[in-house]
Amino acid sequence: MMVSFESFKALDMRIAKITGCEEHPNADKLYVLTVDSGSDPKKIVAGIRLHYKKEELLGKEVVVVNNLERLSIRGVESHGMLLVAHDGERIVFLKPEREVAAGSKIS
Repeated sequence: MMVSFESFKALDMRIAKITGCEEHPNADKLYVLTVDSGSDPKKIVAGIRLHYKKEELLGKEVVVVNNLERLSIRGVESHGMLLVAHDGERIVFLKPEREVAAGSKIS
């Protein structure tokens, strides 16, 4: 499926800092992350629990899609999407090469 350039431009991708991490109450592979993406803190459900320990995540800078419609994932509302790369075995975060302010826009 091809995505139009206009649709791509509508995505609001931002640098966010992970400020909280809880195990999802209804799923063994999911975390419920609290992230600072430059405005109010938001919750994002992410399928990274098998790859990262909670303490590894706190303070980490990541890239998020900040303007997705809310989605209930196994009973918990998610307010965005964490972007990662994966090779079938490992998951790694997309991140800036140096520290930037939470909320910095990806363009």
